[in-house]
This record gives sequence, structure tokens and C-alpha cells, in this order.
Amino acid sequence: MKSKKFSLVINKPIDNFDKKITVDSDKSISIRSFLIGSISEGVSSVQNVLESEDVFSTINCLRKLKVKILYLGNKTYKIFGRGLGSYMPKNSLELNFGNSGTLARLITGILASTPNINIKIFGDKSLNKRSMKKLILLMNKFGAEFFPKNKYFFPLRISSSNFPIGISYKSGTSAQLKSAVILAGLNSYGNTEIIESFKSRDHTEIMLKKNKRAMRISESLTKKIKIFGKNSLENFSLKVPGDPSSAAFFTALTLLKNNSYLKITNVGLNPTRIGFYSLLKKSGAKIKFVNKRKVNNEKVGDIIVKSSVLKPINASAKYYLNTTDEYPILFIISAFIKGSSFFSGISDLQNKESDRIKEMQKILKQIGVFSSYKKGKLLIKGKNFEKNKIKKVKVLDLGDHRICMSAAILGLLTGYEVIINNFETVGTSSPSFLKIIKQLGGSFAKKSI
Repeated sequence: MKSKKFSLVINKPIDNFDKKITVDSDKSISIRSFLIGSISEGVSSVQNVLESEDVFSTINCLRKLKVKILYLGNKTYKIFGRGLGSYMPKNSLELNFGNSGTLARLITGILASTPNINIKIFGDKSLNKRSMKKLILLMNKFGAEFFPKNKYFFPLRISSSNFPIGISYKSGTSAQLKSAVILAGLNSYGNTEIIESFKSRDHTEIMLKKNKRAMRISESLTKKIKIFGKNSLENFSLKVPGDPSSAAFFTALTLLKNNSYLKITNVGLNPTRIGFYSLLKKSGAKIKFVNKRKVNNEKVGDIIVKSSVLKPINASAKYYLNTTDEYPILFIISAFIKGSSFFSGISDLQNKESDRIKEMQKILKQIGVFSSYKKGKLLIKGKNFEKNKIKKVKVLDLGDHRICMSAAILGLLTGYEVIINNFETVGTSSPSFLKIIKQLGGSFAKKSI
């Protein structure tokens, strides 16, 4: 069910704080657990699921594909796997992915190699504007077709191959495309080979780790993933950790608010997800990972953050893969650091829920912060913010949760009147965001649209 639309208004700075919080569960892992559970054998169990719009879109799509999913309460679900290639939709079926690019790409990978699929697939207004060209061309290699032909935006009709053949794929920067190839390869004849030159998110591989007959990973200078098609997948039980991307916003707030301390418990610390924290540590941030452990093969721990005096950030292109979701809040942090911060290799941010570079530059301009973007490189010149100078910042209807949250953090730090339209979109990844802001002592107003 879609959240009611509302604007968020912040016009008062937050006071310093000393708190312990738990952030929302990891969205990437939550979505993958349902998708992989649906094609596994037997019953899988998932605890601490992120109950957000993107995850509910995943559940709704799977139920339409005749996958039984049982809610046990307390964020715990059972998934009754149908096995590989066993989705049984009617040709009249339409699957709505909502705002979720993760769901769109990964489930399309499964559908492409599932026999007798001929259904309409689409998303909301924002998702339908995002190019799916790379995904479509990859799935074409497995034999799937999309109609209308030569159209790379939703809505589309997908017609699967009844005899999909494994492919070779040199992976780029997108973990979602890599995962789509893995999932398509699982139900294809022969082997699928993926060579990963850039280390991207590996939640899919971790979740499939015990299925040694179906997948093998070798690493030297490059990572090679080999999928052996038509081998059944074992069911599983897992507990989803907290989302490091959701934790990033509260980390930023703590670092920039004088005399503040924060402990964030039970956060996923997968090495492919913590580029944000590594960058900030290089710039002098007082951030520590403690109580480190492994849960279901994923690294998990607590994050301790203390307010810090930061040096300008210099994020080379190598950080992009491990920092993708956190760039909007990094741009806000840079605005508060005296000197010039640089971010390279970020052109792909222009094809997210919004053009995140352009939209963040609009926000920075409103608060008098200079920025310049050219050929994948963004420069931000930070400054001291004048006290008692009234400013108004407006963030229009973007449908981009990470920009909305970044703007909210800006308002809490400055006390400027920040008005963020369609803030309900934050529910796609961080439904507890405002609850945590209250917990930290922040105040805001909600206005219905």
C-alpha cells in the first residue's frame, strides 16, 4: 500500500546528543532473500526483514507468480520455494516493481530463464524513466525478448526463452546487473561465467554460497563466478542486519554536530558497502567498528561515531562501487568542510531515482555552496554557515529517498527552513528515519499534500 504524500518542514537545528540507535534493516539483502528463497527448494525463513515499500513490491510480485509467502509477525517471513523455473504466471499478468530498481533488474534475470513467461513489467513514474538497456541486452543473450523491440524503458513485455543457454559476461560497476546474470544463469543450460574486474556488492553470492553444485567463485587478480545451470538451490534461514546506507545519514549528523556521540548497533559491514566510512576516516572522522562478527556469512558490527573536525574529501573513482548510495549525503558533508572536496567517476549517479548530481547541486546552490561538475568529476567548495541568517531551501517532487534524507540532515544541522516535498518516498528504504530523528532530539513538521 502506497504511503500518503506529505512534505517535511525542518526549521530548527538539532541539539547535541549522546544516543544509541538501531537503523532499518538492509534493503539489498531483504529483497534478495525473497527472490532467492522463491527459486530454492523447500521453505526458507528470513528474520528482521526491512518492511518498506520496495520490499512489499517484491513480496507482491512473487505472490502474483504463485509463490507462497507467510508472515509470522515481528518482521519474520517464511518463503515456500517453488524451485528453479517454476513461476507460473498467466499471460495477462502485470508485475509492478514500484520504485525498486533492485527488484526490477533481479527478478527480470529470473523471468528471462523461466519457461513460458510472457507478461507485462513496469514500475512507477520514476523507475519508468530509468534506462534498462544494459539489462535488456544481457537478457537477450539468454534468449529472452522484450517488446516493443528496441525500447529500453518500462513498461515492457518480457517473453522468456524456453531453452536458455549460459553466457560469458565481463561485469562492470553494477552489482544489480551481475546479480541478474547469476539468477538467469542458475536456470540456463550449460555454464554461465562472470569475470568481475571491479569488486561490487556481493550479497547474492554470499546468499548462494552453500550451493556449491550451482556456483563456484575463484579469486586472484580478478574474481571469477561460475554458475552451473539446472542445479537445485537449498533453502536457508537468515537474519537481515541493519543497512549501512541508512546508518550513513545519522553518521553524518553526528560528525557535524558539535559534542555529539552515537552508537549504531547491528549494522552490516560487508566490505563492498562501507566505502562511505573509509572515505570519512581518511578525512579525520572519528568512526569505529566494534563488536565485529559474522552472521549468515555477512560481516556485522556496531558503529561508534563522535563529532569531528573534517578535512576535505578526495574520493577517487575506485570508491564509487562501495559508496554508490551515500554520495548525496557525502555532498552535504562536504558543504560543511572548509576547502575543496573532489568526487571522481560518479557519472552513473545521473541515472538513479533522479539525476543525483544535478539535484544535489541545486540544493548546494540554495545554501550558497559552490559546486562544479564536468566529465564525471564533481568539485564542492565548503564554507562556514552563518548563524542567524534566515535561509529557505526547497526540495521539489523528485521521488528520490536519498536526496530527501540528505536535505533533512542539512536542515537539522543549519536550522534553515528546509521544505522537502514528497518525503513519503523515504519509506522505500528507511521507514524509521523520522522516528530516529525524534529519538535523537530533532524536530520537524509534516504537511499533507
